Amino acid sequence: MRSGKAETAPAGAGSAERRLKERGIVLPEPPAPNPNYAPFVRTGNLVFLSGLGPTRPDGSVATGKVGRDVTLDDAYQHARLTGLSILAVLRGALGGDLDRVVRVVKVLGMVNATPDFTDHGRVINGCTDLFIAVFGEAGRAS
Repeated sequence: MRSGKAETAPAGAGSAERRLKERGIVLPEPPAPNPNYAPFVRTGNLVFLSGLGPTRPDGSVATGKVGRDVTLDDAYQHARLTGLSILAVLRGALGGDLDRVVRVVKVLGMVNATPDFTDHGRVINGCTDLFIAVFGEAGRAS
C-alpha cells in the first residue's frame, strides 16, 4: 500500500492516456453490464458511473470483510481494482479517450468491514490514488 500520499502527476505532464502507459497501467475490459442499470449515464458534459467493484484480471471478484478476511493492504488493492474498472468504463463512455476528462468530481466508495475497522478512507485511497496518478490534480475528487 502507498504511504497515504497519492502519486501526483505534475501539471502539464502529459495526457491521461500517456500517464497510463508511462506507469504501465493496463485497463481491463469493461465488465458486462447489469441488465437492471446502466454502467454509466452521460448527461451534458457529465458522466456518472455506478455499480462497479473489485474485479480481478481473471474475471473473479475480490470478496471478504476488511478486518476479518481481508487486510488493509489487500482492501486498498481491491479499491484500486475498482478504480481500474471505473476507468475502463469511463474510457468506453468517452469514445475511447480518457484525455476528454476535465476532472473527477466525486468518488463514493463502500467498504465491507468489521464494526471495529476505522480506516475506510485509506481503503478508498486505492481508487483515488489511481485517479490522481492518471489525471493529476484533476483526479482529486471531493
